[in-house]
Amino acid sequence: MARLDGKVAIVTGASRGIGEAIARAFAEEGASVVVASRKVEGLEPVAASIRAAGGRCEAVACHTGKPEQVDALVARTLERFGGLDVLVNNAATNPYFGPMLDLEWPAWKKTFEVNVEGYFSAARAVALALRARERPGSIVNVTSVLGEMAAPMQGIYGMTKAAVISMTRTLAMELGSSGIRVNAIAPGLIETRFSQALVENDAIREMVLSRTALRRVGQPADVAGCAVFLASDESAYVTGEVLTVDGGWSMS
Repeated sequence: MARLDGKVAIVTGASRGIGEAIARAFAEEGASVVVASRKVEGLEPVAASIRAAGGRCEAVACHTGKPEQVDALVARTLERFGGLDVLVNNAATNPYFGPMLDLEWPAWKKTFEVNVEGYFSAARAVALALRARERPGSIVNVTSVLGEMAAPMQGIYGMTKAAVISMTRTLAMELGSSGIRVNAIAPGLIETRFSQALVENDAIREMVLSRTALRRVGQPADVAGCAVFLASDESAYVTGEVLTVDGGWSMS
């Protein structure tokens, strides 16, 4: 039996990169998947590909920084698949790279709107839906290793990811009695379009590789496998944890 057989999952930020890899892995493991991002045009090829491979998938446009759109996303998931078991909070933004004191306020607001407000809005909506149906569930927040250390030149992004880690642990405590598990995945440098500027910068890439035990940049599939574990019943006694996926970079 597939590890997610019979489960229904929402994956945000699923039009490409880590979110797309997680959505595909979930479908391969038997889950019905709702893929979400701001523009449905980017989602349709992913959903069509999953369906062509025999999976069940629905594409829904949703700006997670807008609570009313998140509520509509949850309602559509319940309508389409008749249930909901898993949320993967993955949609994120990082519009500013540079010293923290030089930040322009619009970039601050956008980063916190998507990376913190969006994560909380989705987690709350899904948790309320699960509680209303007296169902257990799993919430997986994709954060970053930069949420647990100094993040020069990416300080604002790192702040939002630290907030997500704190939110993960508190929600795990508050929702545990309802059977809702909340965990986080903290990737290091993963080769996606989101991180393209870092991966293609020779100095940054070599700096990362020089202190990474596995001596390679991560791939979206490296994160997707961990998400499957945290979404599945294999992790039924795991909550409030942050699973670091960085090839050993942060231990050096």
